Amino acid sequence: MTRKDRPRAAERGAPRGDATIDSWFAAIGVGHDTQLEDDGESRHGAWAGEKVDSRFLSRQAKRLIASPQPSFQRIYRAFLGARAAVGLLLVATQIAAYLSGTTGTPQHWAFLVCLAYAALTVWMWRSPSFGARGDASPLGPHRLSRGQWIFSIGVDLAVFGVLHVVAPRGSVNFVPLLVLPVLMAGVLTTRMSALAVASAVTLLLLAEAWLQVMGGADIAAIMAQSGLVGTGFFVIAILAGELAGRLARQELAARGSIELARQQAQLNRLVIEEMQDGVLVVDRRSLVRAANPAARRLLAADGVVRPAPFRLQQHASWLPLAEAVQRGFDEGHWPAAGRELTLVFGNGIARDLRVRMRFTKRRDAQIAEDLCVLFLEDLRDVQARIRQEKLAAMGRVSAGIAHEIRNPLAAIAQANALLAEDATIPAQRQLTQMVADNVERLKRIVDDVMEVAPGGPAVQAPVIDVTAAVGRICSDWARTARVSPGEGSALRTELPTEPVAARFDAEHLRRVLVNLLDNALRHSSQQPGSVEVRLEKQDQAIVLSVASDGPPIAPDVERHLFEPFFSTRSRGTGLGLYICKELCERYGASIDYRLRSGQYAARNEFMIVMSAEPLAQYDEPSVSLHLAR
Repeated sequence: MTRKDRPRAAERGAPRGDATIDSWFAAIGVGHDTQLEDDGESRHGAWAGEKVDSRFLSRQAKRLIASPQPSFQRIYRAFLGARAAVGLLLVATQIAAYLSGTTGTPQHWAFLVCLAYAALTVWMWRSPSFGARGDASPLGPHRLSRGQWIFSIGVDLAVFGVLHVVAPRGSVNFVPLLVLPVLMAGVLTTRMSALAVASAVTLLLLAEAWLQVMGGADIAAIMAQSGLVGTGFFVIAILAGELAGRLARQELAARGSIELARQQAQLNRLVIEEMQDGVLVVDRRSLVRAANPAARRLLAADGVVRPAPFRLQQHASWLPLAEAVQRGFDEGHWPAAGRELTLVFGNGIARDLRVRMRFTKRRDAQIAEDLCVLFLEDLRDVQARIRQEKLAAMGRVSAGIAHEIRNPLAAIAQANALLAEDATIPAQRQLTQMVADNVERLKRIVDDVMEVAPGGPAVQAPVIDVTAAVGRICSDWARTARVSPGEGSALRTELPTEPVAARFDAEHLRRVLVNLLDNALRHSSQQPGSVEVRLEKQDQAIVLSVASDGPPIAPDVERHLFEPFFSTRSRGTGLGLYICKELCERYGASIDYRLRSGQYAARNEFMIVMSAEPLAQYDEPSVSLHLAR
């Protein structure tokens, strides 16, 4: 079976498994299934030979979508083909009658008329110009143009009328051929035109009957017969017009419904493409009919899988998901909160998923399929989202508490200052100093919390020279932390020679970088080069990294690095890295931690990624560092 024959075989009721698989959205002409544009895999890959059934649309709707021509043009082409067949049949009839000798004297003029009619009809049938267009009526259906009417209905009336009137009695009866122009007029022209054609045929029959009466025939029988045949032609014209109008209205309604369905499918496709959760549409045979990019990323260890359709049994790592689908269909329900399962890929990577499943309700089992919609979520993302919600709530509560602490804290500081003035013995001065130190510590905590409190006013950050700012911050920090310069310095910097620009507040960048440098020095060996600062521009991004040679951070500590109030030190507030993260996000930057490979001495690395801005004129030149590079 050729490729062109497959749709027709499917329409004739081919058994299940003979229709090529199709995706959900492609079934109604929305193009390929949900997919990323840069997916390099072909749709016709290892799955191209699969055969399954697909019945998302009725056969009539599929014909309307697949057909490049409206019904008017298809019907007109069918009439042209019928006329060509009639013309060839007339020529064959004349030849057969001549060879058999049943017509007596040869009728050369009749043969020539039939031959000319056959040539004309075959040429019109093979010529694409006669079936390509027509005149559109105000009501929507197309009608024959004047040229098409003359060369089809007009020619038929003339040829069949001449053959009927002039042909000798007892030969071939040409009256049934007059049905063809009447039927064409009823289907392809207006009602008045169709009735005019039927009237012309009736008048022709009456005229021919009158000639017979003049020849001595019974007037009653002849005229009655002609009147009945003429009435039949009127009935044919009226019924054909009604059926053609009904067909045109139904086609317009069907095309409008299909267009609405296509628009809705496009909207649904765009919506699920942008969803953060993975969405799969799966049937009872575990064939994925639709898959958005998020789902295709979750089903791959790295990158994305090919666009739908594909089977969940295709890879061993997807078998738990296929078993879950079969279980859902067998049980007929699925917990609203979903169930958790794990996909284990070939390279040892495991991904924990939460699967929620919803089933479609079908009204007619004969035309509807069992489908379910799977919503896939990576449990890591779920936990991160819950953690972010908790952090947001904690931030609002902490900001409110910090605001309320400021006033009593100021009162404590003033009272302690008054007590310090009256302290005369060392023990009293020691106590007042302890109070003052803890008051300052509380003030710093309050300031840190208020700095990253949500709901603050949005500020347009200036564009700064990051090279100069990082150089200046490192120089100031080295002096404050008493890090000696030169080759034996614990701090090594690698900065670009030209300015690089980013949108960041200089004081906030100082706060972030100093915090990272303090942590790096605290956990390093403090040997030469134990702390590294590197700044480089990568395409449209600026990467600032701070690395140290301290022991690797444990995995159970790494996942909480940027959470507030989490600290591995007894006297730490746990707000340092959290504030760094909040300040970076405020300016569209990101901060993350990674453990570098063993070829690097400084393996613990914190990276800040900022968006590069166009270079501007700076008033201050870049600072030259007197530190080891």
